[in-house]
Amino acid sequence: MNRTRGEIVKHCFVAAFGLATFATGVYLTIQANIGVAPWDCFFLGVEKTFGIKYGNVAVMTSLIVICIDLLLKERIGLGTLIDAVFTGKVVDFLDWLDVVPPQESMVIGILMMIGGLFLNGLGQFIYMRVALCCGPRDGMIVGLSKKLKRVPIGIVSVLILAVVLFFGWMLGGPIGIGTLIGAFLMGPIMQLVFKMLHFDAEAVKHQDIFASAKVLAGRKA
Repeated sequence: MNRTRGEIVKHCFVAAFGLATFATGVYLTIQANIGVAPWDCFFLGVEKTFGIKYGNVAVMTSLIVICIDLLLKERIGLGTLIDAVFTGKVVDFLDWLDVVPPQESMVIGILMMIGGLFLNGLGQFIYMRVALCCGPRDGMIVGLSKKLKRVPIGIVSVLILAVVLFFGWMLGGPIGIGTLIGAFLMGPIMQLVFKMLHFDAEAVKHQDIFASAKVLAGRKA
């Protein structure tokens, strides 16, 4: 996979489509209006406090996290960069279109939240299967867990989410039952989607940005 320029270009578009699907799920979880997942709480908190659009906050945060990934010697790929600059802006675009109003019913909000998380899982399936590396935050979690060898990766993830959520709350980000749903069900729903689609994420051999650059330059990866 990704052995030719054509494959890489095609898979970049597929990754972008998957990330657009993921972003649509994020947009729905926001419009559910029952609180949002920790990272979205932080992004929306910064938007509320400083007037910086959600997508711009997401891009800036992702670029900072990519720098942390590199410091931790974690691999990044073209998919990582597409995630960093594309996903948040798709959320902004959908918000500008105003295709789904904020929900006023708790029941409908919960259903929309869960539906959004299923779209997140589908989007992750689409962009992960093209093997151009995963998102910046995933790399940071893995890199930190390698440094903190005695701390399980699940605990590292929870600690990061707790810190992000705290700052999001301090900045006025929306917290509610949706925050708990996002924090505790995103992972299991993603795994359920992968299982339904018979996708083994651990079996994917990702191509980092340096290998992709060699192929694009006409050399063997």
